Amino acid sequence: MSDAPFLVELLVSALIVLGASFALIGSWGMVRLPSLMERLHGPTKATTLGLGAMLVASVAWFQLAEGVWTTHEILVSVFLFVTAPISANMIAKVHLHRLRTGEPGEVRGPAGTPDAPPTGATWATYEAPHEGTPGDFVGD
Repeated sequence: MSDAPFLVELLVSALIVLGASFALIGSWGMVRLPSLMERLHGPTKATTLGLGAMLVASVAWFQLAEGVWTTHEILVSVFLFVTAPISANMIAKVHLHRLRTGEPGEVRGPAGTPDAPPTGATWATYEAPHEGTPGDFVGD
């Protein structure tokens, strides 16, 4: 049994329960929501907040109860909060591109098919690579 004060244990317990609740709601949303664009909100918003709350609980426990600073949780938090939005953005762009090109098997969400970009627009996932640009292997 730990000699940590009751308030520290209460704070850490509340953060763990809050984090687990967010993670459960985010996971449930990822399974239950109908389209990919809606399912992105589960892991990128609620689950990220849930894991963040659990990491804060870990930092609070080691600092307030043990008197030790840990950097592992901070590194995990930085990695999580940097990679989750970037990966969600890339998944959304690929999904929009597949909807615009009419690939079979793509489930349309309640918002319908997205509009095509204006003529002359250079959206990263809409156009094929231009010949002569870095990463263009067409002419090789």
